[in-house]
Amino acid sequence: MQHAFELAARGQGFVEPNPMVGAVLVDESLSLLGEGFHQQFGGPHAEVAAILDAERRRRKKKLKDAALFVSLEPCCHFGKTPPCTQAILAAGIRKVVVGQTDPNPKVAGAGIAQLRAAGIKVEVGMLEAEARRLTAPFAKRMTTGLPWVIAKWAMSWDGKIATVSGDSKWISNEASRAVVHQLRGRMDAIVVGAETARRDDPLLTARPAGPRVATRVVLDSIASFRTDSQLVRTANETPLLILTGPDAPTENVARLRAAGVEVCVLGVEADQTTAPATVNDLKKIRLVEPLAVLAELGRRGMTNILIEGGAMILGAFADLDLIDEVQVFIGSKLIGGQTAPGPVGGQGCDPLAKARLLDDLRVETLDGDAHLSGRVSGHVW
Repeated sequence: MQHAFELAARGQGFVEPNPMVGAVLVDESLSLLGEGFHQQFGGPHAEVAAILDAERRRRKKKLKDAALFVSLEPCCHFGKTPPCTQAILAAGIRKVVVGQTDPNPKVAGAGIAQLRAAGIKVEVGMLEAEARRLTAPFAKRMTTGLPWVIAKWAMSWDGKIATVSGDSKWISNEASRAVVHQLRGRMDAIVVGAETARRDDPLLTARPAGPRVATRVVLDSIASFRTDSQLVRTANETPLLILTGPDAPTENVARLRAAGVEVCVLGVEADQTTAPATVNDLKKIRLVEPLAVLAELGRRGMTNILIEGGAMILGAFADLDLIDEVQVFIGSKLIGGQTAPGPVGGQGCDPLAKARLLDDLRVETLDGDAHLSGRVSGHVW
């Protein structure tokens, strides 16, 4: 099963909005018969890839006594490809071991039931915590309609994202920035606030390009963004979406649309009977801009989004507990300055006992920089 997880991770950035899935076929002595993973959206699923691999290895006849280890429940419905349960039955596999049930309502245990009804032995829940970690972004979108939110920032050792004057190039080194570009290359959207976009005039693209082309998203409540910015000038090359509020002047919206920018006007409140649920029962909270943003991006079928700042935007999402994962790059510098900004604004927590905890922590060094990552505890779907 652990090997199935490793295989599944190879599909990251290629398979969304589908989940990453890996599969391994073994005989009674656990010798490998075939393996595979979901390589790209619309392509064969992991179970089918593993069966085809066994056929290439000329081990098709051994599948009658084989066990299939798969990170996620086999699908049982027609989508881009036929049901994987049919392929398993056709191959004559005797046993299936599943990491977790599929959160997709079209499956949700029905694939397991179908296999059991056909006489196949099915075990469910092997290394389930790891399986759920692998599918968390997909599961969140399936169950809430919202994308997985990754907050990213670079800061100095003393927790500053810029100097007192606002100078921030460059706090992190080239090795850190290369990892950021890899991260961007598997995102569906990269989100920044209007002030950050004005100040830094970024491109917000992955260089070199990754498996996905992220939509650049600017949160601009009055649609006042400059049309001579790099983002607007490249809108015909890489998607740019400006999300604004109902009070945005119509002339501002028209000006940006005339420049080739997609502008979407978000409301302030949503019908509580239809607003997507998320952690802490956000149906009961007024739909401030962050949740409206996620609802819109989720409606567009986005699975993973990266918020790159600034502090006000990160703080607004953090205050509503809408951040699922954190990626932090610490440059080996001390900046100082009492008024130099930190990475996360907003109201924050008080008392300290209300601080959100991180788990699944990982640390690596990048030519002297430190790269820290973690997931917000409790964000499991």
